[in-house]
Amino acid sequence: MTTPDWVEHVVWWQVYPLGFAGAEKSALPEQAPARHGLAQLVHWLDYLVEMGASGLALGPVFASETHGYDTTDYYRIDSRLGDDADFDELVAQAHARGIRVLLDGVFNHTGRSFAPFRQALEQGPGATTADWFSFTWPDGWTPGTEPGYRDFEGHHHLVALNHAEPAVADFVADVMKHWLRRGADGWRLDAAYAVPSSFWAPVLDDVRTEFPDAYFVGEYIHGDYPAEVRAGHLDSVTQYELWKAVWSSLAEANFYELSAALERHNTFLDTFVPLTFVGNHDVTRIASRLAPSGRLAHALVLLFTLPGTPTVYYGDEQGYRGDKEDRAGGDDDIRPSFPASPGELSAVGQPLYHLHQELIGLRRRHHWVHAARTRVHSLANEQLVYEVFDAAHSLFVAMNLEDASVTVQVPEAARDVLAGAGGLDVPGRRLALPANGWAILAPTGG
Repeated sequence: MTTPDWVEHVVWWQVYPLGFAGAEKSALPEQAPARHGLAQLVHWLDYLVEMGASGLALGPVFASETHGYDTTDYYRIDSRLGDDADFDELVAQAHARGIRVLLDGVFNHTGRSFAPFRQALEQGPGATTADWFSFTWPDGWTPGTEPGYRDFEGHHHLVALNHAEPAVADFVADVMKHWLRRGADGWRLDAAYAVPSSFWAPVLDDVRTEFPDAYFVGEYIHGDYPAEVRAGHLDSVTQYELWKAVWSSLAEANFYELSAALERHNTFLDTFVPLTFVGNHDVTRIASRLAPSGRLAHALVLLFTLPGTPTVYYGDEQGYRGDKEDRAGGDDDIRPSFPASPGELSAVGQPLYHLHQELIGLRRRHHWVHAARTRVHSLANEQLVYEVFDAAHSLFVAMNLEDASVTVQVPEAARDVLAGAGGLDVPGRRLALPANGWAILAPTGG
């Protein structure tokens, strides 16, 4: 298993399409005309490229009952987002600009309207699809009597698939290949942590026989990431440990937490390159957590100077705010609609967008960072100096979280300030940082 070479250079812009397009909260009636929400995204591809990103990571686009993670037809585009023609045009326009497209595959569970599930309910234990799910049939089952079934984390409207059933593995592999044939470049595997690794490995091996250049990243929150990657034959997993350490260490002025997370991150890199992020469709916006403290820029510097495959969640580059809440509709605030075109965005977000451009540009000029390692040179609650390096390259990052200027010592090799605000005294290896300041440095000529 070898991760495709193109992944080293990709920076994803992640979009939740149903929210982006301002789609209805529930599926459209069967006879209703398609809304063509995917067509709106075409108008944003140049914006993505101008920011410096090179990948479009889409949330669910397949027919579903409500939020997209309750899929009803894996072979059909949700009519709130359009149809096959809309998907084909989006992929064609993306590829014409050198943009890779990642799809979101919800293969742990389905919606209750998923046809194989409805067939099993109607036909009972003898249905050809009965073994696709983990049913508890009542004695003497009769039509119209609903059995118990395993669901996803207590959400009874999300029906868990039975991953021990070979027909389910064949189905998932076929779905993946269908959309890869239509031009997708890879898959994010939703709730991969809830699926046995023994399921992913043969499925992904099967898909790679036809699509060796496809990329597969699993959603994992806790646990032994390297073991899951190896067992499931994944390319990567979502680096939630680092996400938490980034925002928490900055919010609480505790770089010791981040330093510990970087040590773990280095061990992961011995096996795979994690998918890194400071925001996504499931968490409170990074601007909501950090903008009041003046430390939002620090999170972006970390995202783009640390090893990993970086992802920007749509709106984060404009400073959008939103709180994740544990209630019905609690995701709405973090999955907002976007205007019809970039020209309609508020000017308020432009400085942050320009910072993204600067940092992504630096990252792309130093693409070797993708699979590099880090070492901490100086550590205190409110100051951090670290190096990211491989056998032939180095970058140095210095951060200050105090509301006053400070001077920190940097390694002798740190000679040129590439970005940020810092006055460097080269002979004394002293770097002056302003209040809540940061700087990225390189060896001479770096």
